[in-house]
Amino acid sequence: MPATSSFPCTNCGAELTFAPGTDALACPYCGTENAIDAPDVAIKERDFEVQVSALQDQQEVYEVQTVRCDSCGAESTLDDNVSSDLCPFCGTSMVLTEHTQRLIKPQGVLPFKVKDAEAHAAFREWLGGLWFAPNDLKQYARQEGRLAGMYLPYWTFDTEATTQYRGRRGEYYYETETYTDDEGNTRTRRVRRTRWYPARGTVHTAFDDVLVVASDGLPRPYLRKLEPWDLDALRPYADEYLSGFRTESYTVELDEGYRIAQERMQPTIDRKIRRDIGGDTQQITSKASEYDDTTFKHILLPVWLTAYRYGDDVYRIMINARTGEVQGERPWSAVKIALAVAAVVLVGLAIWVLNG
Repeated sequence: MPATSSFPCTNCGAELTFAPGTDALACPYCGTENAIDAPDVAIKERDFEVQVSALQDQQEVYEVQTVRCDSCGAESTLDDNVSSDLCPFCGTSMVLTEHTQRLIKPQGVLPFKVKDAEAHAAFREWLGGLWFAPNDLKQYARQEGRLAGMYLPYWTFDTEATTQYRGRRGEYYYETETYTDDEGNTRTRRVRRTRWYPARGTVHTAFDDVLVVASDGLPRPYLRKLEPWDLDALRPYADEYLSGFRTESYTVELDEGYRIAQERMQPTIDRKIRRDIGGDTQQITSKASEYDDTTFKHILLPVWLTAYRYGDDVYRIMINARTGEVQGERPWSAVKIALAVAAVVLVGLAIWVLNG
């Protein structure tokens, strides 16, 4: 994330912050809005191989100062004039120390759309659907200001995959089988069999915007469940969109992100191979893919985030700040579970007594 910029209100001089759901900065004191003068340029894909070479030459990068959480390892920004805060990823106290990185500049940003109040309402609704959640978790959710607005770093990749494969095509046929049932009677039944034939070939698969979260600060399975993102609404990067929010730096490097993207491509490639093999069932025994014309983008996507400590564990809840989708980890109340089990046992005993 680029260096922090300041946007004073033209009316009262207070610091302007981005207003979710708009293309403007708003003053929290006098309500003045200033339209964001975002660059009127297309968000272009970058050539992957060219960028890797540029990184080796320290080109196309910028310097940024971040704070690192010693507990979970996440790296993010702090607000101006703030030297310490709670880590939004794990709830641990952290103190700002000098830590400068050289990072690839973001090309696009998906601005916040879900407002703070809407995010809190979605959080409370999500909690309301949790069975056996601790009471203090619901009390925690009722406290305003518990959610932190955070931009998360992502890579997206486009590529053309050419895959050579070997496998087998299975075709079903049926035979009549004679058997003896449990009563000693002779019976017949139709049994499905499979004839296997060797198969080999080449398939071509085009991929567009394969999305990879570029950090390990949050559980990937839950972030996957926040998808899909409306990437067609991406804006060219401008500092104004980040005003009033925090931003996480990427810790998954470009080449590692590309490896993860290739893993995400495999199920799609496998489905195409199976269609190419044909028949009633298929087996893939080997495959090898080559990737051409690979391009990428570095983008920032918005989430509302909170970390909740219960006992010795940390639970992270995240909200897609475009759709309001809520995902996350949840604690269980041992007391509520014990009471529920006891209630079931008592009901069972009562039924037994009545029927006895």
